[in-house]
Amino acid sequence: MIVYLHGFNSSPASGKARQLGEHLASIGRAADYLCPALANSPREAIAQVEAALAAHSGPVTLVGSSLGGFYATFLAEKHGWKAVLVNPAVHAHRLLRGARGPQKNWHTGETWELTDAHLAELAALDVPAITRPGRYLLLAQTGDDVLDYRDAVAYYAGATQIIEDGGDHGFVGFERHFQTILDF
Repeated sequence: MIVYLHGFNSSPASGKARQLGEHLASIGRAADYLCPALANSPREAIAQVEAALAAHSGPVTLVGSSLGGFYATFLAEKHGWKAVLVNPAVHAHRLLRGARGPQKNWHTGETWELTDAHLAELAALDVPAITRPGRYLLLAQTGDDVLDYRDAVAYYAGATQIIEDGGDHGFVGFERHFQTILDF
């Protein structure tokens, strides 16, 4: 099972989520793909993913983008799953401190408020250090204008890392890595 976890204020309608789902469908693996619309509450988002996979007994690979990468790391550590991290947020509770206040989902238009309670939920999910780097694949671009790719390079030390010059937070050319993700 491949589970795509979208980023902050995003949704299953994001470009990467749609591209990956379409690719898997094109090779006859649509049934192996899951991309839930994650709740704004980090605690609830994690519970959604765990509930969706509760009856699944086979291998799981998470593909997390930005905040989804933060969630993927927590879930990989907790359940022993593999995780592909695309320009992931590292220590999200720190990164989002300055974003407190009104929010709007880019795809759905839903408005909501990022509060200290959300940041506390993120802090509770924070993994100080990964335990088995072999279960992670990092895809990062140096041109990410939202997150400093060097934080992810250091945090995921020992993991397989593909670092590309340029690009942006959305990860330009994500589709070039589908086979790498599947092989992983």
